Amino acid sequence: MKPATARRELVILRHVFEVAIKEWNVPLPGNPVRTIKVPKDSEARDRRLEQGELEKLLGAIGPRTAWYLRPFIILAIETGMRRGELVSLTWAHVDLKKRTARLPITKNGHLRIVPLTPKAIEVLSSLERSDARVFPIHEDAVNLAWQRLRAKAGVEGLRLHDLRHEAVSRFFEYGLSIPEVALISGHRDLRMLSRYTHLRPEAVAEKLSRAMSGQ
Repeated sequence: MKPATARRELVILRHVFEVAIKEWNVPLPGNPVRTIKVPKDSEARDRRLEQGELEKLLGAIGPRTAWYLRPFIILAIETGMRRGELVSLTWAHVDLKKRTARLPITKNGHLRIVPLTPKAIEVLSSLERSDARVFPIHEDAVNLAWQRLRAKAGVEGLRLHDLRHEAVSRFFEYGLSIPEVALISGHRDLRMLSRYTHLRPEAVAEKLSRAMSGQ
């Protein structure tokens, strides 16, 4: 398992022993989990779309490519939604007039309402509503289709989840505040949000230039 998963499970076990000793009066000499060295967090991935990669991916989509892959990729970048959130998204929770998508079930267990960009609205408006779900597919099918497309496009080392990193970083580059980006991404821990954010120095320089030219 990954270090972060091991850390979470050890924290739970440590808490179990603490409750047993302090609240249930279980006669234990101490908390054995406290003697275990907790693994360090793995380094945050900083992979984003490099120049021309999105064009390569979309350009590699042909008549035999899964129909959903193009809109899926674009929506992942435009909304910052996870793969599972996009797969479970239903039309009943998409409000094009209010420009929002409602996610009742998310990874952290909290409801999230994602504001939609004009591009996201354009993509959603172009899709047929033949099923209750926007993408009536299984997550495994998305993974396989993504791997085939990535190989065909010649884009190395890019994971589907990296598109969420791309989205969050873009939101900051657009000038959104931390609370605004957290609203979209669903991050409740700002430390985790920072792990998802990889700003391009040239984008920050451009923002500084715009800000200073207006003085």
